[in-house]
Amino acid sequence: MTTPEKDTNMMRALQGLENNNSSVRLRAALAVGTTPDPRFIDKLVERCAIEPEFSVREMLTWALIRQPPALSVPKLTDELRSERAQARSQALHTLSKIGDRQAWPAITRALLTDADDEVARSAWRAAVVLVPAGEEPELAAVLSTQLGRGKRETQLSLSRALVALGEVIMPGLRAAMTDLDPRVRAHVIATERLSQDPDAGFEFAIEEARRVVALGTTGEKG
Repeated sequence: MTTPEKDTNMMRALQGLENNNSSVRLRAALAVGTTPDPRFIDKLVERCAIEPEFSVREMLTWALIRQPPALSVPKLTDELRSERAQARSQALHTLSKIGDRQAWPAITRALLTDADDEVARSAWRAAVVLVPAGEEPELAAVLSTQLGRGKRETQLSLSRALVALGEVIMPGLRAAMTDLDPRVRAHVIATERLSQDPDAGFEFAIEEARRVVALGTTGEKG
């Protein structure tokens, strides 16, 4: 049941989410999450798509997590079709935090191979959380097609996603070791080492893997 005071507070919070001052937006998102109200869901999703500050986006995600999943998840999955990369990325990030598997059908191959690295990384994380039992091998096969992609931060995200899937990743890794691209082969080796020692530094693993690949290539030429 709403009251005039509650409606006034809601309007104040909605206005705060659009304030030019990021600190005001952060406090407004905190207030919305502290007293969840489904009437905020549309505005929270809308702000996630355009909010420039990382800390505010994280608070918006927290506020969405506090809402009923039956209402928030459909709104977030709708965002996955947005032309705006941040809208897709933040929606995926929020879905991974909510962890409701009703979102799984929306995690498409197109998202897992999205041209935008941030969207793809968010999709990998969400997929690992949401994948139903028995569908891990198919997911691993799609993720394996992204080996060698991007800079180290992107490669680390992919390696962590693959490692989280367990033994089902091995066929894809073995196939990728025959790839002509040395970056792909180095990424495979680094991922294998990360799976054997999750506490190992990825920076060291990828550098060592590149040396192994370079030596192997030299040997083949020699």
